[in-house]
Amino acid sequence: MHPSGKFVYGSNRGHNTIAVFRVKGEKLEYVENAPTQGKTPRNFALDPTGQYLLAENSGSDNIVVFKIDQKTGKLTPTGDTYEVGSPVCIRFLPI
Repeated sequence: MHPSGKFVYGSNRGHNTIAVFRVKGEKLEYVENAPTQGKTPRNFALDPTGQYLLAENSGSDNIVVFKIDQKTGKLTPTGDTYEVGSPVCIRFLPI
């Protein structure tokens, strides 16, 4: 869930996307399926500020960074991709 409580995200390994939903009261409203730019998204994480989502694609050995639109929740690739062998878990640690 986004830190604002306005959006929910989920990974789809079957078609390699991140599903985006907007929270509307007690219901979820579909926003988009954003391609992860890789294969088999095993995990993803939102940075503590809610500005970015990092998608881990274990089948293509990469982590892709997305900017989160604060009004819609939609994801836009930043162009930053990191090559990592079979990433399966990512966490942000307090500084």
